[in-house]
Amino acid sequence: MPGKSKKRQVKDGYALQYTTIKVRLYPDEAQKELFEKTFGCCRYVWNQMLSDQQRFYLETGAHFIPTPAKYKKEAPFLREVDNQALTQEHNKLSQAFRVFFKNPESFGYPGFKRKKDDRDSFTACNHEFESGPTIYTTENGIRMTKAGIVRARLHRRPQNGWKLKRITVEKTRTGKYYGCILYEYPAKKPEPVVPTPETAVGLKYSLPHFYVADDGVMADPPRWMKQAREKLAKLQQRLSRMQPGSGNYQEAVQKYRLLHEHIANQRRDFIHKESRRIANAWDAVCVRGDNLEEMSRRMTRGVPAESGYGMFRECLRYKLERQGKPLVVVDRYIPTTRTCSACGLVREAVHYKENVWTCPKCGAVHRWEVNAARNIKAQGLSQYFSMQESGQTA
Repeated sequence: MPGKSKKRQVKDGYALQYTTIKVRLYPDEAQKELFEKTFGCCRYVWNQMLSDQQRFYLETGAHFIPTPAKYKKEAPFLREVDNQALTQEHNKLSQAFRVFFKNPESFGYPGFKRKKDDRDSFTACNHEFESGPTIYTTENGIRMTKAGIVRARLHRRPQNGWKLKRITVEKTRTGKYYGCILYEYPAKKPEPVVPTPETAVGLKYSLPHFYVADDGVMADPPRWMKQAREKLAKLQQRLSRMQPGSGNYQEAVQKYRLLHEHIANQRRDFIHKESRRIANAWDAVCVRGDNLEEMSRRMTRGVPAESGYGMFRECLRYKLERQGKPLVVVDRYIPTTRTCSACGLVREAVHYKENVWTCPKCGAVHRWEVNAARNIKAQGLSQYFSMQESGQTA
């Protein structure tokens, strides 16, 4: 049937993998206007579907989400945008309810979208017709439904055999447009790598050093990240002295947003490069499942949730997984900091101002973050091999 995508056949020993290429978009004025309409229509459809779902549940006690087609008669402006973008909003809302019903403690109830709170974005799926695909890349742009060819900076091209699945167009607070293109391709399944104590590493989260490894290596963020944060602090001081709404204030707000975006890009670049280096150098990585939001509430200095360590762990996970290597997450309540890595003695209390402490039982001298990383590594390897014996995955 035209328009229906067939299930992709994969050879034995291969599995489907997905990767995303993010490109900068340079739409013209007409395309910008269409994108803005699409952002607003997606927000409108989401809120209408959520409102009708809540009303239907109160009246009947059953869960039902209407499709976007219901609202096109009373809101004819919905016909001006790509229908696929509206359909994806229905899929996203359905997925939000699925994860909420499955685990309400981790996922909150879906809420309404407000223009000033949400990031402007929409997603459109690619469909194969006899006349060709609805979305494809050109020499210097991306062809999209209703928008035509949008000029783009394609710094990376898809390889042979990659199939374009969908594209997500987003607009940042600084007014820039980006396209995230999702590709599907068959990849050979990696052979499982069995780690050893010599080829595994334990990482301990550190507020001043990002992380500390069990061999004493510290991943201090580059100096240019510190310089950008110092510049941000000065700009915040200038903003606090300006009159809100004035021309100088709006100009400073734009500079503030651009600098925030620059710092986020710097942090993302550092995380991807560091996680790639570790994934290539080690056969297994052991980390502790720290709750960074809870740590941020308890700490008076620094904000662990803004360090990007959670993103760092996720990058490590998928990069190791594609090489057949495990990422072992150790329970955060295990006293890795208070335990001597030499004899196993557990201290009653630990003072974090003490960078070095001596074990009262065996006399071993420890740097407390390095000692914690060694305990994380030992616990992680023990947990990994016990799970392998029981037939589970790390």
